[in-house]
Amino acid sequence: MKINGIEGMTISHVQSEVARGGKFVMYQYCISILIMTFRRNSGIYFIKADESAVTPGLGFTLLSLVLGWWGIPWGPIYTIGSVYTNFTGGKDVTQQIMASIARPAPQP
Repeated sequence: MKINGIEGMTISHVQSEVARGGKFVMYQYCISILIMTFRRNSGIYFIKADESAVTPGLGFTLLSLVLGWWGIPWGPIYTIGSVYTNFTGGKDVTQQIMASIARPAPQP
């Protein structure tokens, strides 16, 4: 699984950043095609303690605003939900990622 934002970081560096307030998030986006609406999550992004969690999600927000609201009835509903999620910093998945990092690697 690729996580954006941790390139070149060691596990201990990631753990110290999380202790300082860093977090792992996923953003939502919505795409509609007439009567079909798709709401999906982005990949995982690591946001350091001193970075904005809203900025990396702006592209997904723009995508939703342009392509998401067309589908009836779920397009507008999912678009509003996606925009809200992204403007509140995305969906926090830090606990799940940190739990998977703490597990030892399986032995072959």
